Order: sequence, then C-alpha cells, then structure tokens
Amino acid sequence: SSAIGALQEASEAYLVSLFEDTNLAAIHAKRVTIQPKDIHLARRLRGERT
Repeated sequence: SSAIGALQEASEAYLVSLFEDTNLAAIHAKRVTIQPKDIHLARRLRGERT
C-alpha cells in the first residue's frame, strides 16, 4: 500500500541523512571507517539522544 511506501521512503531518507552525518564524524576523527561512536555523536548533535 501507499502507507508502506511512504514509511519506507521516510526511513531511507532518515538513514541516508544519518549516515552522511556519521561519515562526517568519522572524517573529523581522521578515520575512513564509521564506528558506533560516530552514530552516537551524530544522533547526539541532532538532539535525538541525550
């Protein structure tokens, strides 16, 4: 149904954006591989997690 499609579209957009921010955090730390701490930092900076 269109509701599932909308949910998938929103989920993909969120994850792509999160991984972009996560990659920036890894690059800032002079790494090329993302790590869980990069995701935690990205979410913290977005205000999703305290």
